[in-house]
Amino acid sequence: MIDFFYQLRRAGIPVSLRYVLELYRGLQRGLAANLDQLFLLSRLIFVKKLEHYDAFEQVFSSFFLGRETEGKPMDWEDLLAGKPFHDWLRDQIGQGLLTPQQLRDYDTEELLRRFWETVLAQRGEHHGGNTWVGTRGRSPYGHGGLHGGGVRVHGSGLYGTAQKVIEKRNYLQYSGASRLSTENLRQVLASLKSLQPAGPETDLDVDESIALTARNGGEIELVFRRELRNRLKVMVFLDNGGWSMAPYVNLVRTVFRRVRDVCRELKVFYFHNCIYGTVYEDEPRTRGVPWEKLLNESRDSRVILFGDANMAPAELMASYGSLDVHSMVRKPGIQWLKELRNTFPCSVWLNPIPKDRWSRESSTIRTLGRIFPMEDLTLGGIQAAVAVLNTQGRALDR
Repeated sequence: MIDFFYQLRRAGIPVSLRYVLELYRGLQRGLAANLDQLFLLSRLIFVKKLEHYDAFEQVFSSFFLGRETEGKPMDWEDLLAGKPFHDWLRDQIGQGLLTPQQLRDYDTEELLRRFWETVLAQRGEHHGGNTWVGTRGRSPYGHGGLHGGGVRVHGSGLYGTAQKVIEKRNYLQYSGASRLSTENLRQVLASLKSLQPAGPETDLDVDESIALTARNGGEIELVFRRELRNRLKVMVFLDNGGWSMAPYVNLVRTVFRRVRDVCRELKVFYFHNCIYGTVYEDEPRTRGVPWEKLLNESRDSRVILFGDANMAPAELMASYGSLDVHSMVRKPGIQWLKELRNTFPCSVWLNPIPKDRWSRESSTIRTLGRIFPMEDLTLGGIQAAVAVLNTQGRALDR
């Protein structure tokens, strides 16, 4: 098993001594009587982030089953467009397991969640039937069954209708090197949090209740807290002018669309290359927003700037540096951007230019990268940007 742990670490999955001890304790208690249960137990212990699902599946299959990577995994969008998934949906709706409202809110990870819950509820092997994980039968879990759109657990399929196969790498691609897709980007952005207490004190604080009860000599004392709700406020600033951004329009549009879908309280502003005391509410940049009004927005707002940060140095550093011939703003753009950063410390810059090209582009990219945490528009870059916003946000939310 030691080699298994080392392989997990080489695959980029954090492995700590505590996790290793948890696995051994689980084995001693008989929680992994077969390979399927070992897969589930070790996955629950070691995989703490969505982007590690696929890497864990590869390592487990290689170490315990001797299987090599089978090539490029299927993307979730391909699965959702296929006949097995549509057959599964029809079956769920026909049995009354999915209502039209639930269908509109359907999360593609829901199928796996139901699968793991079924595994945990089952005891022993099962062959035939309609519910448990096993072989044959009409259960959506196991292998060799008749149910379309289910999950095949190892074994070889007979009917080719599985939507998910444990031994094949059909997991949604969350690794930082994966290409952006609608689903993985939505999941990454959904991790943006601004949790703040709200409403009446209705949530039981178990830890504090136990501590207070112990201090009271065993006399039970219940402690309630206000519910934590996501009060996320996001402001997006889009560089929508000039030829330098033209090659990245589709990429920026994809990411912006996902941000808009995920964030309920979202305000969008536009600028060209740099900010000179004014941003705009519309794409043609005709309706300006006064700087004082902008800076009066909530300080704990999450600010995301989209732009290539690629401009002539004078546009950033010089007085009257704006390319707008009608602009009479004397203060250099860098001063306005520093003021924006100081007012909204929970802010990042997302650059569509690949990070390995930054050093060969304009020096202004490096300069702006010293003001704002800057990441490129890869899945890994967006994951890092979300992590930065969450870290900065927790400091503001305290």
